[in-house]
Amino acid sequence: MTIALIRPVAARLTWRVPRPGVTAAALFLLVALTSAVWPSLFAGDPLAADPLHVLEGPSGQHWFGTDQLGRDVFGRVVHGARHSLTIGVSAIVIAVGAGILLGLIAGLSHRIADEALSRSFDALSAFPLVLLALLFIAIAGTGTTSLIVAIGVALVPHFARVVRAQTFVVRRAAYVTHAVAFGAGRARLVVRHVLPNVLGPIPVLAVIGLGEAILLAAGLSFLGMGPQPPSPEWGAMISEGRGYLHIAWWTSILPGAVVTATIISLTVAGRFLQRRFEGRDLA
Repeated sequence: MTIALIRPVAARLTWRVPRPGVTAAALFLLVALTSAVWPSLFAGDPLAADPLHVLEGPSGQHWFGTDQLGRDVFGRVVHGARHSLTIGVSAIVIAVGAGILLGLIAGLSHRIADEALSRSFDALSAFPLVLLALLFIAIAGTGTTSLIVAIGVALVPHFARVVRAQTFVVRRAAYVTHAVAFGAGRARLVVRHVLPNVLGPIPVLAVIGLGEAILLAAGLSFLGMGPQPPSPEWGAMISEGRGYLHIAWWTSILPGAVVTATIISLTVAGRFLQRRFEGRDLA
């Protein structure tokens, strides 16, 4: 009888072989993460200039060519992974932390407080992310720290609305009602029963949101509001190379292609995790 009970659970937990697109996305993200943690494994000094090899096209020696100062574009893209991923991950940490806190407060508060917070979430969600980030940067100033906080604040409503909706469902669950009946305090109720059961979709949203954060960071850095040259941040690299597109397309196009591939890979990975979370068949 024990075996009969275990088999259905084991069958549900069986990890199917993912589709080739998911595998390719995972491999690309693994390389990007390795580049961010250990860039010297793939490339040398991103600031090393060689005046004798200025604006040379892609070759065996310089896979992505060289820029206007003779710097290896591939090396700068590799080292730029640390900047771009750090900005994206830091912004997501801010957005998730603040979103969970505000979502819980809205979902557990009385009607007036919930109405005020939910209307605030709706109002902020009506604006494009880049507009909210630009507004914050206009107040706080440019720079990496301001960029991280601006992107994090702009993404908060995405997570807060989900947590609020999940909290409404959980607070009416039978196990929460039983805990209240047995005298569980409010803090214990939230920590032990509500919070663990509202976090289910958050990792999926965080993976997808990381792609949004990296795209937003690259766009704002392109406008000069993030890390400043000669920092090898992806958006800053695209901005630096735009003046040479007519003679050296690789200085902007190839860093842009890496940004695009990263965002697509994160989206594919996020959708895959979403399907696993929802229990849908991936075959």
